[in-house]
Amino acid sequence: MALVKYNNNSISAVTSASSIPSGALTHIKTLTASSSATLSFVDGSSDVVLDSTYPIYKFEFINIHPASDGVDFQFNMSSDSGSNYNVTKTSTWFYAYNSYAISGLNGVEYNGSFDLAQSTSDQILTNNIGADNDQSASGSLFIFNPSSTTFVKHFIANINTYHGANQSVNSFISGYGNTTSSINAFVFKMVSGNIDSGTIKLYGIKDS
Repeated sequence: MALVKYNNNSISAVTSASSIPSGALTHIKTLTASSSATLSFVDGSSDVVLDSTYPIYKFEFINIHPASDGVDFQFNMSSDSGSNYNVTKTSTWFYAYNSYAISGLNGVEYNGSFDLAQSTSDQILTNNIGADNDQSASGSLFIFNPSSTTFVKHFIANINTYHGANQSVNSFISGYGNTTSSINAFVFKMVSGNIDSGTIKLYGIKDS
């Protein structure tokens, strides 16, 4: 990600705000949940951009809080502007965890039950989010060149969760949508129940 550094000489040479480089990370859209069944980002809808404008897109999840206790947060992709969220995916999933309630309950594990192998099912990002008032999940998801009609669509995610069993769980997910069609929509939801509250921000990363 590009960083722009200025000194006194460079600032004094600026004649208008438009001549200042804007940097690599560009905010596109923010969605805020309020007892929402889904949060969807569709290219060309409600000012959402998910096309060749940027080679990389980033979703940020901020305090995703479920209405139901102990549920999973997940996503899927669409190649038909959200008419169907059923892109075939292959992925891998592991996590690190530590409990404050049970001494010695910690470690790093691979979780094959959350992997997908040529599946159109939703991809779990993190599991068993607690529904207490102070419990939530936060993290990020990157999608690489979703508009490509040549290559599959790689994604990488990292989410930290206040697990329902009083654990900090840091989930690492990566995989690809196995399609050469352009991906132009994403949907986020709980495996059951609503997203009670939380924010998802979409950014485009240029110069990359």
